[in-house]
Amino acid sequence: MSRQAEPRWDPAQYGIFSAERARPFTDLVERIRAADPRRITDLGCGTGALTATLTERWPDAVIDAIDSAPEMIAKARAHEIPGRLAFRVADVTTWRPHQPVDLIVSNAVLHWIPGHPALLPHWAAALAPGGHLAFQVPGNQNAPSHTALRDLCESPRWRARLSGIGAQTVLEPAEYLDILHRHGCTVDTWETTYTQLLTGDDPVLAWAKGTALRPILTALDPAEAREFVDDYRDRLRAAYPPTDHGTVFPFRRVFVIARRKSP
Repeated sequence: MSRQAEPRWDPAQYGIFSAERARPFTDLVERIRAADPRRITDLGCGTGALTATLTERWPDAVIDAIDSAPEMIAKARAHEIPGRLAFRVADVTTWRPHQPVDLIVSNAVLHWIPGHPALLPHWAAALAPGGHLAFQVPGNQNAPSHTALRDLCESPRWRARLSGIGAQTVLEPAEYLDILHRHGCTVDTWETTYTQLLTGDDPVLAWAKGTALRPILTALDPAEAREFVDDYRDRLRAAYPPTDHGTVFPFRRVFVIARRKSP
């Protein structure tokens, strides 16, 4: 399973739309029917603010949270609770627990990993009998925000530098169901399109700077990045024109909750 170069993350930029980014996580966790998990792992915890809410939902659990971005973990450590919630830098693709886990949560992470469906059997096998795996991924790879980004990366100006960088792979809900069902799980999967109203100057660009643009901005020098962003801004303005009350930005998400069957 190959990985593209790790993007440099900016926790402040990512946090600009924190309420909108939190909503899918909240909706995912509300559907988890785990009564009293004792061991929880958050794979790809980001800044840790959402992970910390799991301590309120399951106050008796011990939570291990990992992320590959040192910038995110540095921010997350402000949420640590000794003996209950710990954050560390680690790669979710090579993560293996020392003992079975009652609940694995992964929020908006898997789409960054080429070949990520191959991880799911390993994660399902890491669950204790009756344990849950819950994840959500963006399903908007065919939205104008992403098609414009791909078109720009593949344009003559940028193809040699950026072809394939930041490419994301997301399956359809039924495909995730099939994989996890074949590996001993009962599966609940669904999709939701959030019709988000964003405010501010070029808000869709600001959103993308926190996520989809990170690999491109990492690959370019500052002058190149300004040129690329200026072109991308024009394309986003055409695709998402502002209204009197803000900019409408629909965002599709795919949700999966799998429960490992008991013997």
